[in-house]
Amino acid sequence: MRNRYLDLLRAVATVRVVIYHITGWAAFTVVLPAMSVMFALAGSLMAASLDRFGVWAVERRLRRLLPSLWVLAAIAVTVMLATGTSSWNTMLLLWGFPIDTPEATGWWVQGLSHTWYLRDFLWMVLLSPLVLPVYRRFPLATILTPYLALIVITMAGRTVPPVAQSLALYGGAWLLGFAHHDGHLERLGRRRLLGIAAAVTVAAFAWITTHPGPRGWDLNDIPLGNALWSAAFILVVLGCLRPVISGNRVLTVLNARALTIYLWHVPVVVAVTQFGERHGLPIIGWVGISWRLTVVAVLLTGFVLLFGWIEDVAAGRPPVLLPGRRIPIPVSPAPAGPREPEPAVSLR
Repeated sequence: MRNRYLDLLRAVATVRVVIYHITGWAAFTVVLPAMSVMFALAGSLMAASLDRFGVWAVERRLRRLLPSLWVLAAIAVTVMLATGTSSWNTMLLLWGFPIDTPEATGWWVQGLSHTWYLRDFLWMVLLSPLVLPVYRRFPLATILTPYLALIVITMAGRTVPPVAQSLALYGGAWLLGFAHHDGHLERLGRRRLLGIAAAVTVAAFAWITTHPGPRGWDLNDIPLGNALWSAAFILVVLGCLRPVISGNRVLTVLNARALTIYLWHVPVVVAVTQFGERHGLPIIGWVGISWRLTVVAVLLTGFVLLFGWIEDVAAGRPPVLLPGRRIPIPVSPAPAGPREPEPAVSLR
């Protein structure tokens, strides 16, 4: 049975990511650490898929992830080659299977800057069949491993490969998704979870306040603070809160098109912002944010209508422009039988 609460979290996180990239408001990273939440949700769903399909769950996840990326990458690579900003090389092949950061040049350096998420998602999917059995044997040690690794990396001040940095930063959220699926968070009890979350929150904000980034409290610039605060947030929203959410069309659309929205929103935001700068339009402030938010919403809707059906095909669903439409099922009328007399109505 589909968990509509998880759908709600994914939908809110997706919208939050888009709005953050338009506004740049650091407060959004604190109010909702969206990327960590999305990794936690994906970890929970990946554990469920592994339990159901075994190692074939990896193929199923990749099949749902890669086609939408291939379409965007094909357009980007074609433009890069046609404009001469890039020449053909093997690094471009990584767009087919991004186990490392694929090459982007020219305008696409900004337009594809967000695809690190798919690279890291790919690695976590590939590692999950190996990590899930280890987690189930040593749950606490497994969850603590990425956080300890991030502490070591941070304290040592060393630069590590981007994939290793991201696995340390977001791997804990993915593993908390395992804990959610296996019911470990629920079995800890609400009071204990809140106590753990409170302790982690204190540690997170002690680090954030003493180690602010170049943009102040923007957690994207403070990896350790980001990971700790995200862990506390996930413990509460996945372990303590279990509201009953009814399905609706907006929730269905946002979940069925979450990957398309994520992939295309940054190119749209960058293009709209550069257009405004080139024509002297306001970019910041309520006026600048309002008109850009409106234009981005309209253009992004167009891209969702244009490319969103790829997610349906990848998931084995019939392709539609917008999912969630209720299609009435024709029912053949039953043969008419003898009509029974209607009961008398008593008026009192």
